[in-house]
Amino acid sequence: MSEKLVGIGIIGSQFEADIHAASISMGRLGKALAVASPTPGHADELAQRYGIERAYTDYNEMLKDPRIEMVTVAAPNYLHCEIALDAVSAGKHVVMEKPMAMTVAECDLMNQAADRNGVHLFYAEELYFTPKYCKAKEMADQGAFGDVYLVKQSEMHFGPHADWFWDVERSGGGVFMDMGCHGLAFCYWFLGRPAPVGITALMGTYVHGDKTTGEDHSFAIVEFANGAIGHVEDSWARRGGMDDRIEVYGDGGVTYGNLHMGNALPTYSESGYGYAVEKAPSTQGWSYPVYEELWNYGFPQEMEHFARCVRGIEEPQATGQDGRVVQELLYAGYQSAGSGRRVELPFDASGVAKPIDLWRSPRDI
Repeated sequence: MSEKLVGIGIIGSQFEADIHAASISMGRLGKALAVASPTPGHADELAQRYGIERAYTDYNEMLKDPRIEMVTVAAPNYLHCEIALDAVSAGKHVVMEKPMAMTVAECDLMNQAADRNGVHLFYAEELYFTPKYCKAKEMADQGAFGDVYLVKQSEMHFGPHADWFWDVERSGGGVFMDMGCHGLAFCYWFLGRPAPVGITALMGTYVHGDKTTGEDHSFAIVEFANGAIGHVEDSWARRGGMDDRIEVYGDGGVTYGNLHMGNALPTYSESGYGYAVEKAPSTQGWSYPVYEELWNYGFPQEMEHFARCVRGIEEPQATGQDGRVVQELLYAGYQSAGSGRRVELPFDASGVAKPIDLWRSPRDI
């Protein structure tokens, strides 16, 4: 490829930042040049693992590097807006991990700042790039299922990979905030981005009440302007490792996609072995190791796409506007679960600090 490599900085150093670094290294157009994390030693460790030349404890120092054109943000949710505003002010394109921010107002600030500074604000929703799910959408767009009236997406495991997720002051919510954002974005994207007009949600804390005041299992039904329905279910309470799947129903056909089982090697081992798949608690007994896990998720394709957008080769498929739609749905979903009734959209989230506050202390609407 003759295009100049896109210089990338990574903000964060743990689980998701590692995915970013690995995915960037698998692409052709992007190169990770630096990583920043405030925790002493963490940025150095990630940099050494992937041959990244510079490590910082202050991301603002990293933003001064003119070689860095794009930054990826893998930091706790409550830091997303501040980091994005600093990065776009420095003239950097931004890849923001989901959920986009803590509030709809923050999403608006981020989008406006990116527009004002003439840079891209990308929304890192990997389900837009997951090969199996992209194939299902391609078939749907070709009319394989006729008029699609129902799309389901579910993601379940036994809990997040870092302590800050359990703290709603830093995360903004529980599993609906953390993983429901995937399903909400997926249904919206799969159906062609029709306006959501209503949501009905139910959620509770069933297993992890000793760790969080947030919900650990959630259901949401989203109604769209084109008459289709999205069904989203998520759990931090499901034992046995990660489960991620979709179902698509139309008047002319149906398809089912199981992200892991279709790419797994059913394995039995008495002694166990190194690694099977994300969130798998053990490899003793039966396990289902996945081949090329990051590629099957769509992470390398996502990062390569964003680099190509920076070079003007492609138009963004996942933007800050997608993130804002999801954030509004999160607010309305928490309100629905808190009030016990359907909530219409658009939804006025002004004056609410965190979406989960609408579930814990529901207001009249």
